[in-house]
Amino acid sequence: MTEELTHINAQGRAKQVDVSDKAVTKRIARARASVIMQEETLRRIKSGGMKKGDVLAVAQTAGIMAAKKTSELIPMCHLLLLTGVDIHFEDNDRDQIIITATVKVTGQTGVEMEALTAVQITALTIYDMCKAIDKSMRITDCYLLEKEGGKSGHFVYEEEK
Repeated sequence: MTEELTHINAQGRAKQVDVSDKAVTKRIARARASVIMQEETLRRIKSGGMKKGDVLAVAQTAGIMAAKKTSELIPMCHLLLLTGVDIHFEDNDRDQIIITATVKVTGQTGVEMEALTAVQITALTIYDMCKAIDKSMRITDCYLLEKEGGKSGHFVYEEEK
């Protein structure tokens, strides 16, 4: 880690990075988060037995919406015209849902924050829809899996290599 922080101006105060001279390239980021819950909670999500409706469909929509609104939530993020957002779910047939978000853009800055925001809001929506029956749920292991494009090149989280 030898690079200087890019969101600090000459006075040591926060600034939004100027990307006007950066090349427009295809950029992709993937992030992951998990929701750990009681076995009965996962069973009811999978069987459609939650009173609030289809938990994963609502959570998926929330994650997509969150990716598109990242610049409204995180002050130094740029407003981006995303070209694709996909939320994918896996579970361990016991007590965990793993959320993966893939976000794409053709632009001058990356979409890591959009992917991370998407998985967090997806997880929070699962929590919100299930909290009446399981207040012990935990949102865990949120991290960037991979990013492609831009000056810094291709990054893959070590477990993925």
